[in-house]
Amino acid sequence: MPNILISACLLGINCRYDGKNCLNEKVLKLREYANIIPICPEQMGGLSTPRVPGEIVGNKILSKSGDNLTDNYNNGANIALKIAQINNCKYALLKQKSPSCGCGLIYDGSFSGKLIGGDGNTTKLLKENGIMCFNDEEIEKLLKLLIDKY
Repeated sequence: MPNILISACLLGINCRYDGKNCLNEKVLKLREYANIIPICPEQMGGLSTPRVPGEIVGNKILSKSGDNLTDNYNNGANIALKIAQINNCKYALLKQKSPSCGCGLIYDGSFSGKLIGGDGNTTKLLKENGIMCFNDEEIEKLLKLLIDKY
């Protein structure tokens, strides 16, 4: 079975900025077809849980209170990539909208709740290194790929 990186919050781990999770029962079905490797790049980058939310603003990631968190997010993204490489992960399932794991949609940097097309910094790094990334709205698509391929 293939190894897949998965945003830990989707598995029910309380690691989101608000100290909660976003458990998705459909994600648990992936265990039948893949080995799941949970990651939270924000925690791995040294951020606490809970934490002030962050958004991508230009080429930085800032907290809502104005702190520059770019180094934390970049460190976490690099650790996530190393974990993916060590475990020969070809796929990742990531939480949409996050400045780290966002895959397809992220907040626009105004802290107003407005969404734009784009990827978080971890997702960008994974994609740049050949890892196929899916968001939590694409679980069925990933399941089909796994069933067809493995």
